[in-house]
Amino acid sequence: MAIIETEAALHEAHRDNHTHRDVNGGWLRPAVFGAMDGLVSNLALMTGVAGGAVSQQTIVLTGLAGLAAGAFSMAAGEYTSVASQRELVEAELDVERRELRKHPQDEEAELARLYESRGVEPGLAREVARQLSSDPEQALEIHAREELGVDPRDLPSPLVAAVSSFGSFALGALLPVLPYLLGATALWPAVLLALLGLFGCGAVVARVTARTWWYSGLRQLALGGAAAGVTYALGSLFGTAVG
Repeated sequence: MAIIETEAALHEAHRDNHTHRDVNGGWLRPAVFGAMDGLVSNLALMTGVAGGAVSQQTIVLTGLAGLAAGAFSMAAGEYTSVASQRELVEAELDVERRELRKHPQDEEAELARLYESRGVEPGLAREVARQLSSDPEQALEIHAREELGVDPRDLPSPLVAAVSSFGSFALGALLPVLPYLLGATALWPAVLLALLGLFGCGAVVARVTARTWWYSGLRQLALGGAAAGVTYALGSLFGTAVG
């Protein structure tokens, strides 16, 4: 009896400790990458313009314009993308719903064959398929998961995707502009704050990857810094040529 209780306790402890990270990223991944996109693109835009030896007012105006344009572009693109994906899924769900209504036995047999292909004994597979198919909505959900790889009750929201993209991009794009809005007169505070933000975003991304936080942070800092450096050099070159 004691052995059985000990094994049960070990099994329970293993079950409690056996957890996984969110491999889909949930809200974290799109939010962090949206902010990172805003940081890199607006930092590069502002350094490119600054390289042309323009006025401080022009740099600030460029940063604010880049923030607004990028945020609206991201929101519109994300809304359209997610809405199109959702409409496609809903159309396929309608097809599956009609098939379940017109040919319920064929769909039940299809489900049974699916379970058989996964190693379930044929008689048991047919019985499982029969029981699961007794509820039309449950049958639709199971067929959608197995055939389309989606959950009909958990389809993405275009509005949520658009608002999230807008907010995260705008937040990231604001960092390079913020020092100027607070009174800075040189480019380096904006670059420093943006690079710190890039390191922070990269470190947060490590939560959904297998990399260490410092590696992800340094990698993103290096990429963002390289983008800013190249655009500054190009801005200087073009500014000299135009001037």
